[in-house]
Amino acid sequence: MQRYKIVHRTYYNYTDPVTLNPHSLRLRPKEGHELRIESSRLQIRPTALLRWHRDVEDNSVAIATFDGPTAQLAIESELIIQQYNDFPLDFVVADYAVFYPFTYKPEDRAVLSPHLNVVEYASSKLVEDWLKQLWDPAERIETYALMLRLAQRIQQSLIYQRREEPGVQTPAETLSRATGSCRDYAYLFMEAARHLGLAARFVSGYLHAPPTDSDFGATHAWAEVFLPGAGWTGFDPSIGSLVGSDHIAVAVAKLPESVPPVAGSFIGAAQSTLDVGVWVSEL
Repeated sequence: MQRYKIVHRTYYNYTDPVTLNPHSLRLRPKEGHELRIESSRLQIRPTALLRWHRDVEDNSVAIATFDGPTAQLAIESELIIQQYNDFPLDFVVADYAVFYPFTYKPEDRAVLSPHLNVVEYASSKLVEDWLKQLWDPAERIETYALMLRLAQRIQQSLIYQRREEPGVQTPAETLSRATGSCRDYAYLFMEAARHLGLAARFVSGYLHAPPTDSDFGATHAWAEVFLPGAGWTGFDPSIGSLVGSDHIAVAVAKLPESVPPVAGSFIGAAQSTLDVGVWVSEL
């Protein structure tokens, strides 16, 4: 078991006082048999009324509502978690799904169908051509190994670039530009897995890793694929590996844009600037 301290600070500064509309906050990690929250502190200025709920993907979401005008919105989250995912390779895939290709059972497919559908049809031809270089239908390969190969190919063949601007590149844009951020890599991985007939979803969270010149103080994104017998299994194309104890999932979704850490709007003619800092330290 490992313990981590996660500090996530978000500051919106406005050139003039504004009225804040309700904001959605996805800052609380997903708890389960692999992760437990030991302590949690969330401070918001100006004072906000918080209402917690679970969304359709069972993510923990806080809706913050505000009274009165303000020139700054400050959101400071501090958590201590216990991570039990010490052996990420300790899983068993169901016999019928060990080797690719396979077919999901009807009862599973009914639930997984939203995560099986390709979203970016305009990118399909480029993704399909790219996948031909990754896997030959005549090759016999374990499903897990194929997904790991996919993650490694993205990590090795593209150039990682942290992007501050909002939004996610389409898979076609990422392949054409040969560069992208963690969320762009995750989206490419998801769409490629779906082209192969596998259910995939986007994951937003945190990564415990030494800071670099290109990536310091930010949230992280990766993807999960549903492997029968093993369940939702994470792959991180930014580092070309299976998701392990250094990964801390906060929210999952069919679409990357569905789970920003903070989402909201304001009423007023002011301009705004955003400062974000994330620190994940092992205790």
